Order: sequence, then structure tokens, then C-alpha cells
Amino acid sequence: MDTENAPLPAGYFDIPADMLATIVTCLEMNSRPPPRPDPPADGLTVERWPAPSVDDYRALYRRVGEDWLWVSRAVMEDEKLKAIIQDPAVEIHAMMRNGERLGLLELDFREPEQCELAFFGLDQTLIGSGAGRILMNVAIEQAWSKAITRFWVHTCHLDHPAALAFYQRSGFKPYKRMVEVFEDPRRTGKSRPDAAPHFPVLRTE
Repeated sequence: MDTENAPLPAGYFDIPADMLATIVTCLEMNSRPPPRPDPPADGLTVERWPAPSVDDYRALYRRVGEDWLWVSRAVMEDEKLKAIIQDPAVEIHAMMRNGERLGLLELDFREPEQCELAFFGLDQTLIGSGAGRILMNVAIEQAWSKAITRFWVHTCHLDHPAALAFYQRSGFKPYKRMVEVFEDPRRTGKSRPDAAPHFPVLRTE
């Protein structure tokens, strides 16, 4: 049996204090959903961001994701990250206002006939403003402008509490649930010690 992917039995499981556990929900859409109108833009635009530098990309990644404990791209080796974000099959878009990047949209077309919504995030000041709908409408438009049969995303309970419902309203349907266990980046200096106050660091003394 493949124990790495074996289903967990019912019950409680201790997690070491330096680790985090989260429930991941995978969602997909297999056809383009009906369009939804944009809310008022209030000066926001979404612009293609071709071949961003590693430093600029990481700055936006941290801005929109650090309080939700996004860490994978922050600690990835520079050359590996550069190869991804400058791959012609990866599209990166930034939500802009007055020349400032306030949102990140990353679409990954590297798998044939598929698109992964790899990253989707907003500056905290834009959450609840309607900016997410504007960004998602761009994501859906760009994804289905290609010859794909599947558009998919995953989210976890460390993300904004409205994220899962937002994806479902956007046309994604859940198809799988997983438990992910990973190192708490706040204990290793990979994230700010005060990041993600909604999921506190465990006391060890």
C-alpha cells in the first residue's frame, strides 16, 4: 500500500509544535461558467506581468500571502522560481492601482489541456471590496481563452475564511480533500513571527 497517500483513520492526531496541519480542498471546473459582472473598479486594473524578476515577484507574493502562511515561493531556490515565473506557459498578472501592485494572479498551463490557478491573492486592504471578483473574472477569461478542458485550484483552511465559498460561487466544484502537514514558517524565520494571527503559534514551554 502507498502509505503516503493512504486515507487517515477517524480520530485525533498530535502535530508537533513546530509543524502545521491544514485541510486542503481541491476544486475544478470542466467548462467555462456563465460570466459574472465586474463590480466598480475604483481605479483598479489587472495587467499582464511578463517575466517578473524574482525579487519583485517575491515582494508581491509576500504582500498578498504572508498573512495566510504562503511560504513555498518565498523559500524556493532563486533559479527554480525564475524558471517557473518566466516560463512561457505560466501567465502572471498583477492587480494595479496608481502603479502599485496589490494583487497576484498566476495561471499555470504547463500540463496539456489544463490550467491551474496556482496563486490568487489580494492585499489585505482590498479584501471585501469586490476586487477579488474583478481578478477572478480575468482568471476565468484568460484560462478558458486557451484550449483547456479543466481549470483547477486548491485552497486550505489557513486561507481567508471566505476563499472556499468564493471559489464555489465562481464556478469551481470541490472534488477532493487532503490533510497537509508542513513546517511552521514563523518558527524558522521564513515568515514574520506575527504573520497569520488567526492561526497562532503554539507555546512550547
